[in-house]
Amino acid sequence: MATETIEEGQNTADLDQFQRNMVKVEELSQRLIAALQKKETVNAALHGPNQELYAKAMKAYWHEWMTNPTKVLEHQIEYWGKSVLHFVDAQKALASGKLKAPEDPGPKDRRFSNPLWDTHPYFNFIKQQYLINAAAIEQAVEDVEDIEPVEKRRLNYFARQIVDMMSPTNFLATNPDALEKAIQTEGESLVKGLENLIADIEANKGEMLVRLSDDSSFKIGENIATAKGEVVFRDRMMELIQYSPTTDEVRETPIILFPPWINKFYILDLKPENSFIRWVVDQGYTLFVVSWVNPDATYKDVGLDTYIEEGYLTAIEEVKKLTKQPKVNAIGYCIAGTTLSLTLSLMKKRGDKSVKSATFFTTLTDFSEQGEFTPFLQNDFIDGIEEDVTEHGLLRSFIMARTFSFLRSNDLIYRPAIRSYMMGETPPAFDLLFWNGDGANLPARMAIEYLRGLCQDNRFADGGFELMGETLNLKDVDVPLFAVTCENDHIAAWKDCYRGVQKMGSKNKTFVLSESGHVAGIVNPPNKNKYGHYVNEDLKALPDEWQEKADYHKESWWPVWEKWIAKKSGKWVPARQPGDSKHPSLGPAPGEYVKVKARAEGE
Repeated sequence: MATETIEEGQNTADLDQFQRNMVKVEELSQRLIAALQKKETVNAALHGPNQELYAKAMKAYWHEWMTNPTKVLEHQIEYWGKSVLHFVDAQKALASGKLKAPEDPGPKDRRFSNPLWDTHPYFNFIKQQYLINAAAIEQAVEDVEDIEPVEKRRLNYFARQIVDMMSPTNFLATNPDALEKAIQTEGESLVKGLENLIADIEANKGEMLVRLSDDSSFKIGENIATAKGEVVFRDRMMELIQYSPTTDEVRETPIILFPPWINKFYILDLKPENSFIRWVVDQGYTLFVVSWVNPDATYKDVGLDTYIEEGYLTAIEEVKKLTKQPKVNAIGYCIAGTTLSLTLSLMKKRGDKSVKSATFFTTLTDFSEQGEFTPFLQNDFIDGIEEDVTEHGLLRSFIMARTFSFLRSNDLIYRPAIRSYMMGETPPAFDLLFWNGDGANLPARMAIEYLRGLCQDNRFADGGFELMGETLNLKDVDVPLFAVTCENDHIAAWKDCYRGVQKMGSKNKTFVLSESGHVAGIVNPPNKNKYGHYVNEDLKALPDEWQEKADYHKESWWPVWEKWIAKKSGKWVPARQPGDSKHPSLGPAPGEYVKVKARAEGE
């Protein structure tokens, strides 16, 4: 009797706590509405494709219905049949009174890892019907034939976005993990989740950008980006960092690394054990790294020519002065590699031989194939971006972040959102995800020059890119080069990078294909050897043939590159300390520019 009384009291207490948490949810919902009302305006064209795309698709689908009704009816009837039979099976399971799912629970999917998706008739019915619906949508898109290939690719992409968005895991009422946790915590998980959602929306001025990491766990220069060095030069575009030597002697020719200005350079110096910057210094090289400014609206008229003149050319000249060397070895990563190629073409036109060799990390120079970015590189989107940057003076960081995230929406949007907003969990303290969320704005003129002239019109690889009084061509890149690409790169597809390297004019080319993606394939230290790489000297082969005949090595590509760069780096000389009398230290690495968060007009 006493035990029953205690249990009744406990159940009452649990119910009271649950009700109190539901009151908190109601209170927080008002704060959520207020946060959403502060949302910044974004050009409507950036929220989705022009309606013309769907009109074309409907016209093509209707044309297919009229000319080949048998195929369309066959697919429609198949969908109807699967849906009705699925409903009948569920009814039978319920009628049996055993409340169990069918013997065949359906195909495996990462999103549906909770056993209830297979064992509980309610969740199993929802899962299987969702998968049936998804297959029907994919089939309907596949049936559309009377449409341009680019439009078909875009239609596939946006159909996939709709399918991913409508997954039952994305909704509280149909997510068993979230429901179970809400019950276990008397609703506390829902309160914490709503607090996480409001915090993200307030931090992003009304835009829902899921925070991927616990930002409070990292401080730049203290527990991330901690390699020793000094800022030895600064202008409005960049800070030039010279890293402190760790060897008694260094190679004669210095290395200067240009990171992308879409993100921060410290992806190459996250922590000591995976820092490319530290590793290069430890091999006995004088290393300089450019840290780009994070621009605001006052930089609206800055273009690619400004990045080249006040960034690349200035940095190269300052490094030559500091080291008293006539030449440097240069590295460019992603968009910085693309611009390094433009710079090399310009230098050839001017007769400037200051660059001894060039290394390219995941660099696109031939944009004849737009890959996964095809949906975002058509006129409706670019027109919308042009209107938006004209109004604000820059391409705001959150627009780019959102675009990149939707390329991997399940991994970078929905799964983190479920964990944070439905489960009420604190984002993990993960340095890579912290860096991923620390983006940068792009100046208005530069963004449009890049998107129109390079990505859309492909002028650099096809006809010539007019810049700084010269016509720049990819074939002008004739210095010895080493290109590293990544097998699963969804930003700079390796086959597209390969095509650009083939068109470069250099007679001394090395092309390496690393395993993994855009970041992990590059940040792959030898002490881990997590990912291997492919090498093949035949750069006339088609991409698939190149890979098929390439030699595979299970080790990191870093030592292969070091062996290559050593041959272009001269003799050993006494180690150089950062700066000189004309380049006094302006502060320790990682400098000040890297600490500036992306900001928009008016902040």
